[in-house]
Amino acid sequence: MRLVMLVFIACYALAACDVQPTAASAPPPETSSRDHIGYFCNMIVADHEGPKGQIHLVGRGGALWFTSARDTLAFLRLPDEPKNVAAVYVTDMSQADWAHPESRGDTWIDAHTAWYVIGSSRRGGMGQAETVPFASRAAAVKFAETQGGQALTYREVSDNYVLASE
Repeated sequence: MRLVMLVFIACYALAACDVQPTAASAPPPETSSRDHIGYFCNMIVADHEGPKGQIHLVGRGGALWFTSARDTLAFLRLPDEPKNVAAVYVTDMSQADWAHPESRGDTWIDAHTAWYVIGSSRRGGMGQAETVPFASRAAAVKFAETQGGQALTYREVSDNYVLASE
């Protein structure tokens, strides 16, 4: 009986952890279209400049769409939003055009492994400060050299920056 209880406690503890899905289990990113509506703003995602985001929830068909990478990160950090996240993708801005990032095809990267430039002169889709994502540190640093700001990992981007109401 004691062994059964220990196994139960171990399983419960593992289930409660913030475990990121593996690449093999994560759903692939969806292709952008004019049909996608921003989760927070209810506006057409493609009508906004700058990086975008999509979040896939376990058990939900189709992604939640965001008009900015910053809104995507905010969703992940807001306490009242769902936490059953299967995958999070943001636009790799080293592969995308700022005015129409979706026009170059598959530019999605895993949000947790991306590098972000914060504090740059570029504004996101809703005219707010943006967390500009890149697949590599070198691309993020190069962007920061011309647009200002600093390059950070996902974990280094503060809640204060993402959730500020600027």
